[in-house]
Amino acid sequence: MAMRKGEMEYKLVVVVRDDLKMSGGKLAVQVAHAAVSCAIQAKARKTDWFSSWFKEGQRKVVVKVKSLEELVALRERAARAGIPNELITDAGLTELPPNTTTCLGIGPAPGSHIDPITGSLPLA
Repeated sequence: MAMRKGEMEYKLVVVVRDDLKMSGGKLAVQVAHAAVSCAIQAKARKTDWFSSWFKEGQRKVVVKVKSLEELVALRERAARAGIPNELITDAGLTELPPNTTTCLGIGPAPGSHIDPITGSLPLA
């Protein structure tokens, strides 16, 4: 499918655990951790994907799952597909117990690679 003017081909998706009921601020920080970690990983390992994503405007999408098990299954799918990914584990200094896995970053990568993994998930 051809891209229309203004469309972005690349994206970074962050999948958050809805079962943790994090405050807005806590959620924002966890999503930021995932985005930064994935961007660094992609810049080192998938430089063409990183460069294209960066030039397009660094599109990011945040979606949600209901459990840690769903998050881990998505990570395994992303890893098998060769997409940069990073599980984020909280230190437990504020709202959550130590070592709570909060979210998963996937990408940046072409949407055609990420959408089969996260495309059916609801927005957070």
